[in-house]
Amino acid sequence: MDPVMFKIFGIPGYVFLWLFAIVSFTFFGLRVTKFVKVLRKARPENRLDNIFTRIKNFIVYVLGQKKLFGERSIGLPHFLFFWGFVFYAVSFFWNLIRGLVPALPIPYADEIGFVSFFLEIFAVLVLISIIVAVIRRTFFPPPHLQKSRDAVIILSLITILMVTLLLGQSFKDTHLTLKAASPVGIYLSSIFKGLTPRDAEIWTAIMWWVHISAVLFFMAYIPFSKHMHLLTSPVNAFLLNDNFPANLNIKGGEEKLAEGSSKWDEFTWKQLFQTLTCAECGRCDRVCPALNSGYELSPRQLLHDMKEHIFETALKGVETIEKPLIGGHIKEEVLWQCTTCMSCMSRCPVLNEHISNIVQMRRYLVNQGSVEPTVQDLLMKMTRYGNSFGQSDRNRGKWTVPVEPKIKDARKEEVDYLWVTGDYAAFDPRLQNITQTTAKILEAAGINFGIMYEAEKNSGNDIRRIGEEGLFETLKDKNTLAFSKSKFNKIFTTDPHTYNTIKNEYDLKVTGNGHNIEVVHYTELFDELIKKGLLKFNKKLNYKVTYHDPCYLGRYNNIYEQPRKILKALGVKLIEMPRNREQSYCCGAGGGRIWMEDKVKITERPSESRIKEAIALDGVEMLVVACPKDIVMFQDAIKTTGNEGKIIVKDISELIFEGMH
Repeated sequence: MDPVMFKIFGIPGYVFLWLFAIVSFTFFGLRVTKFVKVLRKARPENRLDNIFTRIKNFIVYVLGQKKLFGERSIGLPHFLFFWGFVFYAVSFFWNLIRGLVPALPIPYADEIGFVSFFLEIFAVLVLISIIVAVIRRTFFPPPHLQKSRDAVIILSLITILMVTLLLGQSFKDTHLTLKAASPVGIYLSSIFKGLTPRDAEIWTAIMWWVHISAVLFFMAYIPFSKHMHLLTSPVNAFLLNDNFPANLNIKGGEEKLAEGSSKWDEFTWKQLFQTLTCAECGRCDRVCPALNSGYELSPRQLLHDMKEHIFETALKGVETIEKPLIGGHIKEEVLWQCTTCMSCMSRCPVLNEHISNIVQMRRYLVNQGSVEPTVQDLLMKMTRYGNSFGQSDRNRGKWTVPVEPKIKDARKEEVDYLWVTGDYAAFDPRLQNITQTTAKILEAAGINFGIMYEAEKNSGNDIRRIGEEGLFETLKDKNTLAFSKSKFNKIFTTDPHTYNTIKNEYDLKVTGNGHNIEVVHYTELFDELIKKGLLKFNKKLNYKVTYHDPCYLGRYNNIYEQPRKILKALGVKLIEMPRNREQSYCCGAGGGRIWMEDKVKITERPSESRIKEAIALDGVEMLVVACPKDIVMFQDAIKTTGNEGKIIVKDISELIFEGMH
């Protein structure tokens, strides 16, 4: 008998089904409508360009669930959860329509052979996945796993859905022969052989009603829980800023960009949307160098706090904010603890862009003058001198004095490569010999290169991430003007921070040649020179080394193999650190942290953790880097951890130079 035709108190079941469905859809619709109204009141941002790329992202990250497999123990179970959810959602709506309109000449979804088969197989796999998830959460919880009532409710609901489906099939199959279409149901039906056909029919109907009621409750509950991400994460993947994931340019909202944000309606709709998308899984926290060093910053908690701010203000429609976002939900000092390393974003399974939200709040603090003295001093130096060392422009090229032949001035004579050195490589006495070594390598390889001397300014990468958007624009404009007055074909730099911002955040078409100038990192350049035979080595280096992937070279720009190819060509034995490539651990310098003081007692600085990780590798005598700031951070960390003499830090260009002589 059709379950919806059973009479309850003399009333046909489908009447109750209509009532349950209306209540469920009403709760769901009202809540989602409120969210949409809030997003519409936020600042604009265009995330509908590059449609074909966005479709590709949807296929890779939603249908393929690529990000979930970053943690293998739970990757496959979550993959099965997702596809189980999709398959069951389609089947549920099919059954709901059939139940609401009994006269429709269509069967229930589970009465179709192949659908029934896959429903049962998925049900078993999902139940196994739930068992794995429960065991993991109970006995082997990873650090920062958020244990909440929501998770218990959702797992319980999913369990009810799977169990009622399988039991319903088993009761149905007690007096039927559907072995091919219902393998699990037929197997379980042997338990209930003693049931009469009428009893089996009643129990089948009971399971159907429990199942459909649980789904309707599930749907009404989702917008009120953290599992809103089930609905928003596929959309978030489509909206991904894929051309440059940590891009701080906001299309369509530039006029308000530099002001920063301190309350919900000052953020863009996309920045608000991702607070609703956060699954609170803790993957971002597990890789955050700030949190794991003992700071308070938690990427997961930050998005959660923003969501709470939205709930307390926008959704309630209040005018007076009792608890402000900054200084209330989120402490000011927490915002300054971020190194902008992008680890959180690279591991986020729902593709949230945490850095954009953090920098947007930093901009507000900068505009309010609420920055620590060291940062204020830095900003004054940058404004006055155009560099972080507070030195005269004329000193930028002083490192070139001992180099022969004299390095060309790209403003006065044409060169193939314009070298943008960055501040540390040019001004820091600890690094100037490395900069000179790099110049000698280029000369030996026959590369026609030059610099802009005093015309070069700090690229502004870290200044922008501190939140001084106006100063960043000033530095960018000055550098762009200097580029336009220089004669070159390509730009290269030894600094990943400089590389990142010139390549991704400058408009190099304004240099006058009508097309974007190619920007390369020196590891890319040296790798190319080795391939062409222009860079040759006269001896094999018998070192056992490890290599640190800089955040702004690796995660930001996907350059992992070129440095390793260079090391292989040099003959060294490379021992990879446990956290390498995309999982590389930050040195702690990014986002302006290199100029900030530690305001709280921490357990271990990121650079110290990285040094200990390198020393723990069997026989490794050298940590090779490809970033000037890494030299500074790791040399200091060797001293503060008391590991002098146990390992040395060298720039990759120093090894190249040694291999040439």
